[in-house]
Amino acid sequence: MSELLKRHQDVLAPTIAFNTGVHAVKAEGIWVTGPDGRRWADFACGTAVTNLGHNHPAVIDAAHTQLGAFAHSGMIFRYESVVGAAERLRDLTPPAIEKFTFGNSGAEAVEAAVKLAKHASGRQGVITFRGGFHGRTMGSVSYTTSSARHRDGYHPILGSVFVAPFPHPYRWGMGTEEAVDYSLRELRLVLKHVVSPKSIAAFLVEPVQGEGGYYPAPPRFLAELRALADEHAILLIYDEVQTGFGRTAEWFAADHHEAKPDIMAFGKGIANGLPLSACGASREMMDAWPAGAHGTTFGGNPVAAAAATAVMDTTGDLLPHARELSKRAFARFADLKDRHETIGDVRGLGLMVGVELVEDRESRTPDAKAFRHVQAHALDNELVVIECGPDGNVIRFIPSLITAADELDWAIDVVAEGIEGWERARY
Repeated sequence: MSELLKRHQDVLAPTIAFNTGVHAVKAEGIWVTGPDGRRWADFACGTAVTNLGHNHPAVIDAAHTQLGAFAHSGMIFRYESVVGAAERLRDLTPPAIEKFTFGNSGAEAVEAAVKLAKHASGRQGVITFRGGFHGRTMGSVSYTTSSARHRDGYHPILGSVFVAPFPHPYRWGMGTEEAVDYSLRELRLVLKHVVSPKSIAAFLVEPVQGEGGYYPAPPRFLAELRALADEHAILLIYDEVQTGFGRTAEWFAADHHEAKPDIMAFGKGIANGLPLSACGASREMMDAWPAGAHGTTFGGNPVAAAAATAVMDTTGDLLPHARELSKRAFARFADLKDRHETIGDVRGLGLMVGVELVEDRESRTPDAKAFRHVQAHALDNELVVIECGPDGNVIRFIPSLITAADELDWAIDVVAEGIEGWERARY
């Protein structure tokens, strides 16, 4: 056990589950360096946060400049960096998203989005979708169903939260259209038998489920949610905490769909590592939300807001490269799937790539041991990958947008070697 790990365990609660034992002392680009100079390629990106890589010069320069002026305002003074970040964000979001409130984390953004929906609609019910992850605060954990462990020990959770299926075609052994039909049929049964539409303030959905297993929402599923929301005056919230700021090779997952949300929650990559999040909605909805109805001490911090503007000024030029990386990654993993029985499914969107590992194709039994073997092999070979899915068996392959094609190929080769090693040991 390292000296740092001993000290860590002595003073820090074990609630955070660390994916590696790597001791980081410096990070730049896709590389993280340990105290002995050993480097690892970070294909976890701080769980889809450092989309521009670590210590991107434009982001660091913006943060340094603001830090040299002042670092905190709270709810006392008005300042340029948060206004500029909001103006820049409005340039990028769908037209209906016009005004913003800032927070510190994705969970806070989701909390703000749901509070806004309840205030604007005058209703209290929320329908969320099984497998979704929306945070761990007492409010957001009530909407999180990616794993029951997140709720263990915290009941009763918030009331008037209702869960409907999200399409999981591979796990259900269905085609995409069949899975969408099933999910929509079950949602309509919830609205018929469990809670009436007039009691529902919002549908809360991830356009790509993150921790739930990197399942992208089929376009028809979101289109039908949009239609149901319009029919019953229900607000549609997209949780884009993980999918935003180039992660799907577009600015937002919403850009891939005709169905647009009424409210959006942002976080993770918004400031490339500095704590910041946002909730956006129409001018009409936001202006009816009175002073004091929501607030924050540190949300919209001047330094983080300056960094966010630098992120938004930089990311657009990287999107074409991200699209090419995405095509390359999915083609490579599809080829590996053809050659390896352990790979049951490859799915995702943009640079959110989920590779589901199974015991065998016929049973589709999740194989968390296979993932742990691949992860350990990767770490031994200077590559960091993490998992997702309720069974811990899906490789969450999330390179930064600055990754070079040869670096991507090398990382996939390392993963392939890990899978081959696992299959040799098994068979």
